[in-house]
Amino acid sequence: MALPARQQLFYWGAAALVFFVALWLLSGVLLPFIIAAAIAYLLDPMADRLEAAGLSRGLATVTISLFAVLLFVIIALLVVPTLVSQGADLASAAPDMYNRFTTWLTGQFPSLLDTDSQLRQSIGQLGAEIRSHGVALLNSAIASAMSVVNIVLLIVLVPVITFYLLLDWDKMIARIDGLLPRDHAPTIRGLAKEISDTLASFIRGQGLVCLILGTYYSVGLALCGLQFGILVGAFAGLVTFIPYVGALLGGALAIGLALFQFWGEWGWIAAVAIVFVVGQFLEGNILTPNLVGNSVGLHPVWLIFALSAFGAMFGFAGLLIAVPMAAALGVLTRFGINQYKSSLLFKGKEAAPKPRRRKSDDPTTDI
Repeated sequence: MALPARQQLFYWGAAALVFFVALWLLSGVLLPFIIAAAIAYLLDPMADRLEAAGLSRGLATVTISLFAVLLFVIIALLVVPTLVSQGADLASAAPDMYNRFTTWLTGQFPSLLDTDSQLRQSIGQLGAEIRSHGVALLNSAIASAMSVVNIVLLIVLVPVITFYLLLDWDKMIARIDGLLPRDHAPTIRGLAKEISDTLASFIRGQGLVCLILGTYYSVGLALCGLQFGILVGAFAGLVTFIPYVGALLGGALAIGLALFQFWGEWGWIAAVAIVFVVGQFLEGNILTPNLVGNSVGLHPVWLIFALSAFGAMFGFAGLLIAVPMAAALGVLTRFGINQYKSSLLFKGKEAAPKPRRRKSDDPTTDI
């Protein structure tokens, strides 16, 4: 006999609570496992295709791993040195940019030279606040990074964990399926498939959008002659998965750098701005509709909220799980709404089945 609905709700709620508490307690050590699981999830369809072509699961996993290592080495040799070099140059050029900015600012607003002026005091207070909070934030980020993310271990652990997860992915899914409660197994399978489809569509589509826009911004800014164009373009493409944030942050950074580098050459400054305007047009009208689609079900506001909430609760690991959790919660919410709309709570008395009148209750039978 099946458990009562109230008791089932208690057990499922307790399981969800234990899951989130464990996730919060282990957030400091989960990063390599989350990254590896995400990579294995994305590569599993490729392994399935290689299996269908006649390869064993082990050989398919080895083939994919070798290809991934080759791709990583190529990227590390061709792209990473340029990004590191431009990052170091930007850090060394930052003091000079600040001095030039303050010189221009005092030239435009002579009252800043007056130590008693309200404007100078306000800017000074704002600068002090930014410096104090910036130092605290930097120290916190460094401490967190040192305690949570050991780069060497991350580089070593992620490929190893990914290999074993990809090798046994289908077995793990089969074992999880075997543990599902039999009465609810078809419903859970359907919800899991919908979550997987939503997640796969978003990650693969949005990942391709980020790659295309990152390449476009880097090439476009480099052609404009922007000194740190490749670095800014890669950054803008990387954060494109947050709606509008990539273009806003990348555009503001690129235009700010262009003002320092091309001051007085307004054509080049305009060209840098046009690169991001065209990028936004391509993203909104061509790339996202065709690569991500409208059926993903992740509204931009919901996505931003999920990134903020999970990032605040679990740190950097929370940012990695925000998208899958948002997709899962979105699917479960839609399922709950559909269940609610088909229930008597929504339909009311009109939808309740009317009791059948017995034959003995019919007055015509006595005639």
